[in-house]
Amino acid sequence: MFGAGAMTNSISEIRHTDLLFIIGSNTSEAHPIIAMEMKRARQAGAKLIVADPREIWMAEQADLHLQLKPGTDVWLLSAMTHVIVAEDLIDHEFIASSTEGFEAVRDAVAKYTPEEAEKVTGVPAEDIRTAARWYATTEKAGIYYTLGITEHTHGTDNVYCLANLVLMTGHLGKFASGMNPLRGQNNVQGANDAGATPIYYPGYQPVTDEGVRKKFEKAWGVPLSPDDGLNLNVMMKELAKGNMKALYVMGEDIVISEPNVSQVEKGLNMCEFLVCQEIFHNETTRYADVVFPATCFAEKDGVFTNSDRRVQRVRKAVEPPEGAREDWRILCDFARAAGYSMPEYNNPGEIYAEMASLTPKVAGISYERLDENIEGLQWPCPDDQHPGTPTLHMDGPLNGKAQFQAVEYRPSAELPDEEFPLVLSTGRTLYHYNAATQTRRDPGPVAKQRSNFIEMHRKNAKLLGVEHGETVKVLSRRGEVEAEVWVSPRVRFGCIWMPMHFAESRANLLTNDAGDVITGTGEYKVCAVRVEKLNGSSNGNPNDHPSITTT
Repeated sequence: MFGAGAMTNSISEIRHTDLLFIIGSNTSEAHPIIAMEMKRARQAGAKLIVADPREIWMAEQADLHLQLKPGTDVWLLSAMTHVIVAEDLIDHEFIASSTEGFEAVRDAVAKYTPEEAEKVTGVPAEDIRTAARWYATTEKAGIYYTLGITEHTHGTDNVYCLANLVLMTGHLGKFASGMNPLRGQNNVQGANDAGATPIYYPGYQPVTDEGVRKKFEKAWGVPLSPDDGLNLNVMMKELAKGNMKALYVMGEDIVISEPNVSQVEKGLNMCEFLVCQEIFHNETTRYADVVFPATCFAEKDGVFTNSDRRVQRVRKAVEPPEGAREDWRILCDFARAAGYSMPEYNNPGEIYAEMASLTPKVAGISYERLDENIEGLQWPCPDDQHPGTPTLHMDGPLNGKAQFQAVEYRPSAELPDEEFPLVLSTGRTLYHYNAATQTRRDPGPVAKQRSNFIEMHRKNAKLLGVEHGETVKVLSRRGEVEAEVWVSPRVRFGCIWMPMHFAESRANLLTNDAGDVITGTGEYKVCAVRVEKLNGSSNGNPNDHPSITTT
């Protein structure tokens, strides 16, 4: 919509923001360093709005907590947009000079009144109005979001709604404002920048663009497909059908991290040849025909690109274990063994220089410049004299005219019913990292959090007849796991929440692999489940107790 898929602003700008709108991000646990910048902004007087189904730590500190029902983000954000339009809080000049398509959004949100939104989301209409007014009338207002927005079958629609808010209020191209996706791991942004997607070459150059394709064919000396590839969710579905004959998994434990993981395991059992490239054995390597031992971040040279597009040098600090090799060396040797004449690179700097020569966004970034700029350089950086770009779109949207996107609400793929009456959301905790391949090998994090758990509202626990700390069974249409109950005021009645880190109690045996129609991202944040006592008692259906309302 804007012309770049990354944070529009820098992490260092957060402390100068006058209003923080955090939605779908448990920032203090999943991004604690960025959360520190948010805390500094709060200490300096910034307002804080948090939209989250759970009462996370950031929500406890907020001026306004919009505790919406899981999966109703489009209703909430469209209602905020409705208020901004109805009260004429829009930035007419910015819309006229820098955007296209506003009229379609204006017309689409006419029916999304705060009163109707309250019925769907559970958020009071007046809170929706307050949030909209604060956001629209604050000069330096920033939106910060992550997987709680994107891990839905309508995740792209959620992002469209956020971008519409940014555009209609003119909060693009301004210091300490903008729209800022927080990446879940240290080089997610860099991996995407380098072309680790099925539809782009490095630098978000489309594989379907003939001119782009010919450029890379000339550079690499091979013919390239003119078609988009398969996204991860589609790959896993094809794997389960027996259509993926070989798979190369690098730095990812898909048996922990993918939704509806029993289908992934079914596919891995049918896969004829599986290669894993890893620093430790994990649940996925158990299925592997070959495991390439790789070096960790501290055992190699290279670059990382963080959430705010900052490219930084990584330097080898310690020697790797015997037999472990750098990722780039393994991949180069693999390519040569497979018949491709991969060039003989001497170091990763030469590889980066090749990418920069083919990628306009980072053409001005080199190892030499990064050695001189120890804080890194932020793309776009088109030539070796360019200082980098801390704030995007300051001279107008990179795509010329930013594109509004009209959106209609679509419910999540799987909603509660009599058989599975509760809504499950999953996520991360402060103490463990992603699939916990590393953190569960260390006694510190393990001492803090030894095993899996579900957070459950006290009324649901009372209906089920379970006590805090009791082990229960959680079931969905796809699988079942056992976990402890944590009776918690953080979750809504009718909802439970579970972390995804624990191999012996895998939340992703339960989750739904229905994917977003654009990105394919699985719906980790909404699936229907029931909870049973291990002695077979009632599942605690909210509808079994008419005196308790689901609010």
